[in-house]
Amino acid sequence: MRRRNFLAAISVAASASAQNEPEAPRVTHARATFGDRIEPNWEQRVSISVGPEKADLVGSDHRAIQAAVDYVAGLGGGTVQILPGTYKLRNAVFLRSGVRICGSGLNTVLIKEPSVKTTLAENSDWYDMEVTLADASGFQVGDGVVLRTRNPHNGSHDTYKRTLVARSGNRFKLDQMLVENYWVKEGATAATLFAIFDGYRITDVSIENICLDGNRANNDFLNGNYVGCVFVRESSNIRFRKVTARNFNGDGISWQVCHDVRVEDCHSHDNAGYGVHPGSGSQRSVVTGSRLDQNDIGFFFCWGAKWSLVEKNTMTGNKRFGISVGHNDTDNVIRHNEVLRSGKFGVYFRQEHGPTFSPNRNRLEDNRIVDSGAEDGVAVEVEGQTQSVAIVRNTLVETRQPASRIGVRIGRETKNITLADNRIDGFSIPVQDLRQT
Repeated sequence: MRRRNFLAAISVAASASAQNEPEAPRVTHARATFGDRIEPNWEQRVSISVGPEKADLVGSDHRAIQAAVDYVAGLGGGTVQILPGTYKLRNAVFLRSGVRICGSGLNTVLIKEPSVKTTLAENSDWYDMEVTLADASGFQVGDGVVLRTRNPHNGSHDTYKRTLVARSGNRFKLDQMLVENYWVKEGATAATLFAIFDGYRITDVSIENICLDGNRANNDFLNGNYVGCVFVRESSNIRFRKVTARNFNGDGISWQVCHDVRVEDCHSHDNAGYGVHPGSGSQRSVVTGSRLDQNDIGFFFCWGAKWSLVEKNTMTGNKRFGISVGHNDTDNVIRHNEVLRSGKFGVYFRQEHGPTFSPNRNRLEDNRIVDSGAEDGVAVEVEGQTQSVAIVRNTLVETRQPASRIGVRIGRETKNITLADNRIDGFSIPVQDLRQT
């Protein structure tokens, strides 16, 4: 079903519902009432500033910012203004519902301190709230850590984030129980890794006009299912505006199972993972006016990312793909973007485990895709059993030699792939349809 048809269906369903079920009158004069999300449009709310000097809370690390966030959240929400300066973090700033965080653009820099890593010296079981480190140098009480191990029962790998809250020598108490077994014989480790901003089950949060630096050269890699410059999970109504997310040894901006996330006028660049990563199960993301440069992948749709709009963004020099769409990522619109100088494919519809898992019913329209890949690069690659994808009015250009480069390549098992009104110039093969071979 196309997006306009879907919206029309919603409208029809809503009309039918309105005819069959009575509705309460619309609120025109709201009052603050316990338990009611509808409130007056207050002219002033709680606001507190954080800075190295001359601020409501004076400090230049995660503790000062966290104190401001918690204070504002405790009073029902408001704004934390982070003044110009460089803030060095040994743990994430944990986001709270109803809090707006504002910086001063590139003059407000939150930078992650270098990571340290060690093995565990003693076994810890799943119910424990402590670990003993083989080498505790570089670890402090208050640090954010990631604990990783091979699972002794099924051979998988377990990764959990915790905070060190107490210490005796090499023995540290954790803020939460371990949940899994961390045994020496399975190579259990601890490392000071964390997101710069971390949110879990929050709503109505905004991060604006700030620079987040992951200090990539001095930190271990950890993928965007756990951390990033920003990492939010199981949340809704989140907005990132004019955020610079750079140099993280992982993702720039990542969210998992989050709905109605907006990314506006942001710059995510030079991250080892993905520039923007709408993660598993996320619905109705809107990403617009942003630059995603020199990441591994510019924009990565994870599992089941649906009903999203990716519009008027520029993705330049990403190592593998400008945009990647895959496992059950359906009903998304990708339009009016520039995808430039991608390392392998400009836009990639991934091969998945059969048609019900494929990136179906997506629309790629009015994009400009230039100079994709090496001599065998492809501007738009559609693989697997992908179905019902529309590729219309795009400009695909190769300014280098044609070599073995392809404009659009359509896989043998795909179905209902629509190509219409595209301009395809400079390729050895403008369209390669493997269904016909």
